[in-house]
Amino acid sequence: MSRPTLLLVDDDDTLRNRLTRAFSARGYDVYAAANYEEAISQAIEAKPERAVLDLKMPGRSGLDLLRDLREVSPTTKAVLLTGYGSISNAVEAIRLGAVNYVTKPADADEILAAFDEKAAEDLTASPIEYQPQSLAEAEWGHIHRVLDDCGGNLSEAARLLGIPRRTLQRKLKKLAP
Repeated sequence: MSRPTLLLVDDDDTLRNRLTRAFSARGYDVYAAANYEEAISQAIEAKPERAVLDLKMPGRSGLDLLRDLREVSPTTKAVLLTGYGSISNAVEAIRLGAVNYVTKPADADEILAAFDEKAAEDLTASPIEYQPQSLAEAEWGHIHRVLDDCGGNLSEAARLLGIPRRTLQRKLKKLAP
């Protein structure tokens, strides 16, 4: 009897290794990849039953990967995993064929629960109430994405954002909206 297969794609080595061990312990043959190119080549080779895809990766995004994964392996059920949860990303992921959308931090059990058919049916059965982000929430998210892209370097992030470093520090001291 063969074990179920799972493709795990995340650019964070620590998280990818931790989840690989956790999914293996739960009975899955795990194919791990760090980026779009590795993931597509493994998907072509393995045709996994399930896939866990990180939304934001260097190079092509998890949404690009999801779109192309549906072409190479149409039977693969995919869940998107992200540290930047937003309604628009969730709607786009579901539209492209993901069965669910999970925000980090998430453990292996939460991710496997996201594959549950009942949860996916509930998600599609109930209408999604779209509540646009407030301007403060959008600014907060943008600042943190730029800061993350700069590896936490405040001076570089402030330069890219076009604001003084002290102003950036004050904005970061505030609580999230």
